[in-house]
Amino acid sequence: MDNHLIKVSRKNNVLLVGLDRPEKRNAMPKAMMLGLRDIFSSIPDDVGAAVLYSTSQHFCSGLDLTEVKGQSVIDCFHFFREWHEVFHLIQFGKIPVIAAISGAAIGAGLEMATACHIRVVDETAYFSLPEGARGLYVDVGASVRFPRLAGTALMMDMMLTGRPLPAEESVSRGVAQYLVPTGTAVDKAVELAAIAARNLPMTNHAIIHALPRIVEQGQDEGLYTEALIASVVQSGPETAVRMNAFLNRKKSEAR
Repeated sequence: MDNHLIKVSRKNNVLLVGLDRPEKRNAMPKAMMLGLRDIFSSIPDDVGAAVLYSTSQHFCSGLDLTEVKGQSVIDCFHFFREWHEVFHLIQFGKIPVIAAISGAAIGAGLEMATACHIRVVDETAYFSLPEGARGLYVDVGASVRFPRLAGTALMMDMMLTGRPLPAEESVSRGVAQYLVPTGTAVDKAVELAAIAARNLPMTNHAIIHALPRIVEQGQDEGLYTEALIASVVQSGPETAVRMNAFLNRKKSEAR
């Protein structure tokens, strides 16, 4: 991992992953991509959730386009596919990932945020897809993830007009789930990550892996998959311990 671009720390069983290129508003070069790949492909066993954040004012201003300029079509294709793999590791990895967003989440910054499972924005945050005005098209996942969160029409609007999506509207549109005062997004994200980390690993696996796939299935297939994954999750010995504790508590309350 390129340590001068990403800061990694722990708060109990929550991993904090901080983008740390403030002079470029966290524009992401390949070195940052490789760092993120290393982090999210080797999550320690005692980590239950992660927070992805910026160490400075802005979450992320997108890819470092100096690394794309002048590349051939096939080289660009492979470069974008490498980013797809990294964001896939975030979305379908070992643990839930909460994004703490302040300032700009532009282009690939938005795309990275949509690969996370929960998004917390503070009052300074905004999302933007300026690729249209630059003669470009989104390249590292927005076409797939963003319409699933907020609809195709909103994405078309943002790309055709370049208009930003401010924090408050991002929550009302379903892009983000929590709006907090300026400067408190990381604290809120850590709070949520700590709660998620208390879930059993198999339960969190079902939530972040099975649920998105069930949503894409037809009703009959989805119900079958739901029953199957629920049966697997409830079969674990740790689940039995938690269920017994819950049922015993309910019996005590009924007396």
